[in-house]
Amino acid sequence: MESPDIHDADLHVALSVTYKRDIYTLDFAITGTITLICDRCLDDLVMPVDTDYHINVRYGEDYNDEADDLLVIPESDNYLNVAYMLYDTVALTIPIKHVHPLGKCNRQMSQMLKKHRARPAGEDGDLEDRLIDEMEAMDDSADVSETPTDPRWDALRGLASNEMTD
Repeated sequence: MESPDIHDADLHVALSVTYKRDIYTLDFAITGTITLICDRCLDDLVMPVDTDYHINVRYGEDYNDEADDLLVIPESDNYLNVAYMLYDTVALTIPIKHVHPLGKCNRQMSQMLKKHRARPAGEDGDLEDRLIDEMEAMDDSADVSETPTDPRWDALRGLASNEMTD
């Protein structure tokens, strides 16, 4: 199916159909990977998929999909195309932001982004720009060892652990 987000997919679908009292129960188990484009560096990003989908189907006079868990199809239909159900289920597993884990983005593209996002001296930028700068700095550092923590957070963690032991 045509999709602006999903460029490739390698999925395995297990479909279990149970028929009981004029209702077909369809249980899908979908596993595999999908290929997206990283929002930060525009390289391919392979994301794992592991999701389930459940729907009940019964015959009726007209097609009706108003209920979330019941699909009514006309009695004249002798098959059900589940491709759209599969596509929608997989598409809903895609996070809003799809980016590589820290340190995995294309370094050349990260450097270009940093260069073109440069701000005039003295201008702080907004919170998102500062977070991106920090993430890129983490990407650029090859050896990420024990980083010193903020003593204020250490004190708060100490308070939280004291409350748990009381």
